[in-house]
Amino acid sequence: MGGVRILLLAAVAVLATGCQAEVAGQAESTGFLVKDGTQLRFRPVLAELPPGPPTGSAADRQSTDPATQQAAARALDCAPGQPDPLAGRDDPALPLVSCDRVQGTKYILGPGFLSGADVSRVDAAVDPQNGGALVNLSFTAAGARTWAEWTGQNVGKQVAMVLRGRVLTAPSVQSAITGGETQITGKFTLPEARQLARDIAGG
Repeated sequence: MGGVRILLLAAVAVLATGCQAEVAGQAESTGFLVKDGTQLRFRPVLAELPPGPPTGSAADRQSTDPATQQAAARALDCAPGQPDPLAGRDDPALPLVSCDRVQGTKYILGPGFLSGADVSRVDAAVDPQNGGALVNLSFTAAGARTWAEWTGQNVGKQVAMVLRGRVLTAPSVQSAITGGETQITGKFTLPEARQLARDIAGG
């Protein structure tokens, strides 16, 4: 899902309410409720490393030391299907070294600042502007306030959505998002958008 970005559009509120329209024979919106808010975390991306085989010995993946974080990223095995001993057990108050096990990209992430409890609904939809696919996120009132503050201070930076220690997506913030509704757009198909929405909601 290269080139993924976050963008707020006026149409998001309509799409996130569950209203449906037909576009090229497809239902425009498919919605999911977050199943377990304790398993989803929003973490700032501190560094991104390209895919590659693990090198070096295992290191502390939740260290606050930058050198240890780099060593942990190099040692992390991001092969698909590889079990993660930290899955569901990472401390959200500490940094985390993780990866996207589909793309193999490795990430050094900051402490979590939002959780799945701050998300009320996730939708996959067809973008009526260009026929592409997107994912809509609706935040609770408290989540919307935190999200607006964080995005306003971090325009141009990446945010990782992490489920049970695994990075699902790490889009860039294009602007401050103050309406409590967010779109994730990128180069993915509608089935891929639906899968991402399902994953964000907890599977």
